[in-house]
Amino acid sequence: MYRWLQRLFSGAAQAGPPGAPSPAPLPDTAPAPLAAPLTRPVVPFDQLVQAGSLYYRWLFDTDSESDLDISAQESQALAALAAVLDSQQSGAALVRRLPGMIPQLLQSLRSDTFSGAQLSRTISNDVVLVAAVIRLANSSLAGSGTSISSVEHAVMLIGQEGLRHLITSVAFRPIIDMNSGHFTRTLAPRIWDHSERCAVANRALAESMGIDPFEAFLAGLVQNVGLIVSLRILDQATKGDKGLGSEMFCAQLVNHARQLTCSIGREWHFPDNVTRAITEQAGMKKDAIVSPLGRLLTLTDYLGKVRMLVENGRALPNDPALFGGLAPFADDAYRSLRPIDDAAAP
Repeated sequence: MYRWLQRLFSGAAQAGPPGAPSPAPLPDTAPAPLAAPLTRPVVPFDQLVQAGSLYYRWLFDTDSESDLDISAQESQALAALAAVLDSQQSGAALVRRLPGMIPQLLQSLRSDTFSGAQLSRTISNDVVLVAAVIRLANSSLAGSGTSISSVEHAVMLIGQEGLRHLITSVAFRPIIDMNSGHFTRTLAPRIWDHSERCAVANRALAESMGIDPFEAFLAGLVQNVGLIVSLRILDQATKGDKGLGSEMFCAQLVNHARQLTCSIGREWHFPDNVTRAITEQAGMKKDAIVSPLGRLLTLTDYLGKVRMLVENGRALPNDPALFGGLAPFADDAYRSLRPIDDAAAP
């Protein structure tokens, strides 16, 4: 899977034919280049712990600090997840396959001749892609008083680069199976929202930090694949009972889920930098030394959680306990993590 995604982004600077509209812009938050390598932690460890606790309390809808003890039901759910990790079962097999038209779109986007009509016909075969393309096109026209309802018009407005970004996101979106149980229906859309925001922010910040933009985008997008797959396992293990969410349970769930993400990433042949960055999040400790991509992912993952907490009234904006002690480029990252519709991204 990684190989065709890499081809999707190769030649990203290619323009459309003469006279074709410019691609819809990515977030307007490109930071100034960093003058020197960072030497201090990108996020203080205690703040990582606090934000994680608040975030998972919000996800599982627990209003106050839970007991540290794991309930019998939580132990059963974690045992089911551990059994998957310990088995020979393919982690990637738990993820729904990509939409069948994605390879066709890939070929069209790699063509030297950008055919809006051809792409429109292919996209029109999938209602999810139709909705995503029109939404992205209209988000770029926000405030103009005009709107787009034609797929072909939307394709030409977005351009090749915008379509590369959109199709990669849509390619992973089917991992959320809304026909599953309570945890998948309730938590997975929030987790996917966080992943998309991180992907957009990573790509906006990557170049100034000397990081490959595609790897940065991919790391943000797939970092929670294992967690979303884990929700399906929780649904099967609990059979509709919603009594999960203690702090110790969430800590072990996140650790298992990241292991599963890395397993899936290796099966999909993601670059070592991506799987390493995700692995580093699982082993995060005080003063831990991490890769450049791991540092970026730590920051956007953290600030993405904080921003969603603020937006949902579960944290205060500018709370020094959450916003203090961050890296110099944290303001740029936070702005890049605004809701996807506002960021003109898929």
